[in-house]
Amino acid sequence: METILSSPTFSPLVNPKPSSSSSSRSFLSHSLQPKLPSTKPIFCSLKKDLSLPQKSSSFSIPINWFSPIQHGLAALALSLALNFSPILATAVAGASEFDVINDGPPKETYVVDDAGVLSRVTRSDIKKLLYDLEYRKNIRINFITVRKLTSKADAFEYADQVLEKWYPTLEDGDNKGIVVLVTSQKEGAVTGGPSFVKAVGENILDATVSENLPVLATDEKYNEAIYSSAKRLVAAIDGLPDPGGPQVKDSKRESNFKTKEETEEKRGQFSLVVGGLLVIAFVVPMAQYYAYVSKK
Repeated sequence: METILSSPTFSPLVNPKPSSSSSSRSFLSHSLQPKLPSTKPIFCSLKKDLSLPQKSSSFSIPINWFSPIQHGLAALALSLALNFSPILATAVAGASEFDVINDGPPKETYVVDDAGVLSRVTRSDIKKLLYDLEYRKNIRINFITVRKLTSKADAFEYADQVLEKWYPTLEDGDNKGIVVLVTSQKEGAVTGGPSFVKAVGENILDATVSENLPVLATDEKYNEAIYSSAKRLVAAIDGLPDPGGPQVKDSKRESNFKTKEETEEKRGQFSLVVGGLLVIAFVVPMAQYYAYVSKK
């Protein structure tokens, strides 16, 4: 141990003489420099450790599960709303007929074509015809088309409801007329105040309802049904001859059954044919048999 400590290689450590500051700094710098690790690998290792977002990406898979769950909940909520709200579903299905009542009478036209079956030409012709009537006779007629009725049993009840809603007082509805055409049911109705009914007459009112509206609507001639009804009502109010209703086509087909005379004639012919066949069926075999026996 003593020999090792006195070795000249370790003399700087045991030398009690103080060294200068410059020499000590030089010694420290030379002795510590090799031991300091390089800073570049540290930064490289940190970048590799911090750039590992693989674990966070694993959480994106459960997030996608919410999409089908949300769709399923939305469908369930819609199904429950329809099942437990029949009144709302009925109101939505029949909203058009209620809109006609709530919107009131048309201001610029005389037609409420809720069914969407009238052409622009028909609406224009009706406007001219009924505007002239109102100007001359102070009688207003409104035409309404709807696809289907859900609130009332038939077109007559719906027409009365529209008249009462649009013109709540007797003074307002006295000279007003309402004509309704239901396209799906192929039927119509005419109603109005006392002055309107008196000016038209019961016969023309009944004829319009039974001829013009249903007959033409059955053939889906809705434009002609509305315009011919308007002309017939206006002619009655003006005291002109009734133009009449549409010509009903004869839908009777020729019968496939024969008359009694034809049946008797055919029956006689059939009897002769059957009798001839029976004779041939019996006589011919017998003649053949007789010929065969006579040869023997």
